[in-house]
Amino acid sequence: MKRTRILAVAAIAIAPISGCVDQPLEPVAPDVTAERDGAPAPIAQHGNRGGNDHAAGVRKWAREVRRVTRRFHRIDRAASAGYDARLTECLESPAGGMGLHYGNPTLIDGVVEEQAPEVLLYEPLPNGRLRLVAVEYVVPYTAWDGPQPPSLNGVSFHRNDGFGLWVLHLWAWKANPSGILADWNPRVSCRFAD
Repeated sequence: MKRTRILAVAAIAIAPISGCVDQPLEPVAPDVTAERDGAPAPIAQHGNRGGNDHAAGVRKWAREVRRVTRRFHRIDRAASAGYDARLTECLESPAGGMGLHYGNPTLIDGVVEEQAPEVLLYEPLPNGRLRLVAVEYVVPYTAWDGPQPPSLNGVSFHRNDGFGLWVLHLWAWKANPSGILADWNPRVSCRFAD
């Protein structure tokens, strides 16, 4: 399978709404209540099934993602690290919210790396700040020619035809009752988005 590092036009078509990051510089406390309370979030997502080994592997993956993204609670640090393209307005559906998507365009290619998610998801808070809640791994259709969907840690990506991307969410920073790998989180809201 060919895996080239091509910055695909389809990824740019995600339409960065704003390259500026004008959010407060102070970090917002993370919400990892599911692990702290000893009740890990469910793992279910898009038909990816597995036993205890799979669930333990996903939780280990989430811990590693928290380690490498901890500094991105401050949006200015995320921007300095290349996550300076605001890719979407705050996204919400009847199934829950995702928040605002900030992407690192240099990572949006055909290569998937656990410690380098392409997109960071932030929930708007009532005080105007943003809380880091999740990461998203994306691969443009144009950068993937494998017979199977891309996968990471044994979890297959799924299609997002609206954006022309293979996608995979990981709710590393906010507990998600729908599952740590689900697209939408019913605990995320866009009501404070400007």
